[in-house]
Amino acid sequence: MRFFGETNINFTEMRKIAFAISAIIILAGIISLVIHKGLEYSIDFTGGISLELDITPQEGGRTLAVQEIRNALSDAGIKDIEIQSVKGSSERDLILIKAPAGKNKGDNIIQAIKKAFPNNANPENFIRLQEEVGPKVGDELKGKAILAAFWALLGIILYIWWRFEFSYGLAAVIALFHDVLITIGIFSLFGKEISLSVVAALLTIIGYSLNDTIVIFDR
Repeated sequence: MRFFGETNINFTEMRKIAFAISAIIILAGIISLVIHKGLEYSIDFTGGISLELDITPQEGGRTLAVQEIRNALSDAGIKDIEIQSVKGSSERDLILIKAPAGKNKGDNIIQAIKKAFPNNANPENFIRLQEEVGPKVGDELKGKAILAAFWALLGIILYIWWRFEFSYGLAAVIALFHDVLITIGIFSLFGKEISLSVVAALLTIIGYSLNDTIVIFDR
C-alpha cells in the first residue's frame, strides 16, 4: 500500500534551509553552554548517593507513582534528587534514587519515605542497595567517557580512510560532531543532566549517524 504518490523530493535544493536550522541550534547550544559554564552532570560524574528501595505495597498499601515519592521527599526538604522506577525480573516495585552527597543524606531519604508511605516500606528487604559514589570515581568515569568518544572517532577516521578515502573519514567525523553537538546543545538548553545512560545514548547516535554516512558514501 502506498501512502504517498510522488516522492521525488529534491533534498539538495533544501540544503541551505537545513544548514541554517542546524547552525541556529548549534549556536544556541554553544551560547547556553557558555552561560551555564558547561554541562550539568549527574551524580554518576559528580559523586553522590545511590539507593535502591523495595516499595512493593504491603497489606493496606497501594502502588506508588514516582511523582508521589518526589513530592514527599521535597516536603521533607530533600531536593535535587533523581528517582526512577526499576523493572526487574521479579514482581516487586523497586525504585532507584540518586542524590548529591551530604551528611546523613541516605538515612534522611529512607526515613522520609518510611514516614510518608509506611505501608510501602518492606520490613524484610526495604533497602536493597545503598552506596556512595565519590567525586574521584565520578572524575574517572568522566575521563573514560571522553576517551571512549575520542577513540571511537579516531577509529572511524582510520576505518573509512581504509575503506573509502581520508577525506570521507573527516567528513564522517564532522557529521558526527554535528549530530552530537545538537544533542548536547539541546540538553544544555533544557537544563538536563548528563549521566552514563546519556553517554551511552550519545554513542548510539554516533553509531546510527555513521551508518547513514557510510550508506551515502557507498551510494
